[in-house]
Formats: sequence, C-alpha cells, structure tokens
Amino acid sequence: MPFVEVQTNLAGSRFSEDFLRKLSSCVAATLGKPDERMNVVVKANQPMLVGGSCSPCVLLSVSAIGATDNADKNKEHSAKIFSFLTGELGLAEDRIVILFHALQLHQVGKKGTVMSFL
Repeated sequence: MPFVEVQTNLAGSRFSEDFLRKLSSCVAATLGKPDERMNVVVKANQPMLVGGSCSPCVLLSVSAIGATDNADKNKEHSAKIFSFLTGELGLAEDRIVILFHALQLHQVGKKGTVMSFL
C-alpha cells in the first residue's frame, strides 16, 4: 500500500486526473506494487524553496512496505520517477527531490486494523 505525496509550487491545474493516474502507474511499476493499492496526493501552489531557489520545483515522498528499504532499490526507483517527472512536468532534475520512507506493516492502518493483521 504505497503512498505518494507531491508538494510543489506549480499550479494545481498542472495535475490532472490523467497525470495522477500516470504517476501512480509509474511508481507502482517501479515498486512492484499493484495499481489498485496506490495512494497519491498532490499539494500544489505551495510556497517552496529547493536548492536556494523558489523556481518551479517538486518534493515527492514515496512511502511503502518492503520496497523502499535499501539504497540499491531506491536508486532504481529514483531513476524511473525522475524520468517520469522531468518528462511530464518539464523540470530539470535539480528542481526535483525525492524522499523514500520504508514502512512496516504495523504502521499502516486499513479496515479498522493494521496491515500486520490483514
């Protein structure tokens, strides 16, 4: 059950339902997770500074169980997600930062319990 959160100073109009679906599919594929388990949130129009500049930028967080827990995996995920974001949003790589968070089963609640019991 991966979670993707995009924070950006870009306008919300840049993030159509089509973009959300494409981002979800991209991240699902790289993490090896089913599309129907993905959760995506975009927070647009945020006051942001990345690398000392307020130019257009994206801070993307990816949290997942068993898919973001080591450097080798995250290096592969990063390459694929950067390729998607630079292509879709027209941003240079230095205007994008990705954070990876490894989740444990007991840290994700669903259906009135946690994933450990599902």
